[in-house]
Amino acid sequence: MSLSAQQEDLLREMTPQVLATLVRRHGHFDACEDAVQEALLAAAGQWPEQGAPDNPRTWLVTVASRRLVDEWRSDGARRRREDTVHRLEPAPAPLDSEDDTLTLIFLCCHPALSPPSQLALTLRAVGGLTTGEIAAAFLVPEATMAQRISRVKQTIRAADARFELPPDAERPERLRVVLHVLYLVFNEGYTASAGAALYRTDLTAEAIRLTRMLHRLLPEEGEVAGLLALMLLTDARRAARTTDDGSIVPLAEQQRALWSSAHIEEGVALLTRTLGRGPVGAYQLQAAIAAVHDEAQDAHDTDWPQILALYEVLERVSPGPMVTLNRAVAVAMVHGARAGLAVLGTLDADQRMAHTHRLHAVRAHLLEMAGETVAAGEAYLQAARMTASVPEQRYLALRAARLGGAQGQS
Repeated sequence: MSLSAQQEDLLREMTPQVLATLVRRHGHFDACEDAVQEALLAAAGQWPEQGAPDNPRTWLVTVASRRLVDEWRSDGARRRREDTVHRLEPAPAPLDSEDDTLTLIFLCCHPALSPPSQLALTLRAVGGLTTGEIAAAFLVPEATMAQRISRVKQTIRAADARFELPPDAERPERLRVVLHVLYLVFNEGYTASAGAALYRTDLTAEAIRLTRMLHRLLPEEGEVAGLLALMLLTDARRAARTTDDGSIVPLAEQQRALWSSAHIEEGVALLTRTLGRGPVGAYQLQAAIAAVHDEAQDAHDTDWPQILALYEVLERVSPGPMVTLNRAVAVAMVHGARAGLAVLGTLDADQRMAHTHRLHAVRAHLLEMAGETVAAGEAYLQAARMTASVPEQRYLALRAARLGGAQGQS
């Protein structure tokens, strides 16, 4: 027998709480994380037949603590560790597990870790994903990811990272890193950087779940609410983004009846409650742009002047090449393709865009709008050669082929 969907959801929810409880009580993040994984395996073996216990968190804490006891007792230095073992005896879980979960999220995004390491550790410790699931998300062998996670835990130990919330002076910057990690998880799920599928619903769902958790823990943080709104308003379009055979459907051609009205309503409500309560951040602005798209009845009703105005504010708040790239599209929709191409030209020397296909893809789209079909076709093909996403390769190559056919008939 295998775990039911309800039991799997319960284990995912309990994982960060159990790990946070153990780390707060005992320290030794790496040993505690291994013990929690053992407890999850025990649950997977027992719960399908016996059912989940009345207090699953206490059950998991008890089992994980016993695993720690066994590990310490078998370590050969019994006398030196007697006091430690005594402290490790199972005890009821504390009631402040949600505060512990927030602390755990900050620990996983410790500044001593690289961004990929922060991603992997957050998915493992807070998200409850297995090493195999994380390896699949990063498109690397499971053994490689296991080694990477092991090194991450060694880094945490070497940095003497304490299981405590960062000081007030450091908290805004640390929260910024946490939000960026969750944003990256969502983006990789919404448009996979490589592989046969356009999106990974497991990653988008996990990013939304973790951001909901963070919003529950920090309800007054505008950018947390903004990020959650952005994810919901963006994910609302998922069902319309591809055809039955997996082919990409561009935003302007999507069947909006397939969009999730529940996600849109929740995202707009979050944004409405958040805007005006404090300084407007990048995630709130991106959510506002997504809301303008989602509330349009069809592509022709899209309020492009408002979107352009929001991108101009976003570029001042959080400048970057991807913001400029998207602003170029808005400029083209308001002032014409040539104006948009002029904005794109400012990115040609930006080395941050040298290894992404998106600059060529947007240029192809704007050249097509301008009627330059030959140049547009070449740009589409260049973009197709640069992406590792199979659906995007097919879509871009097909756009180029259609332009070639149109040119031959003209």
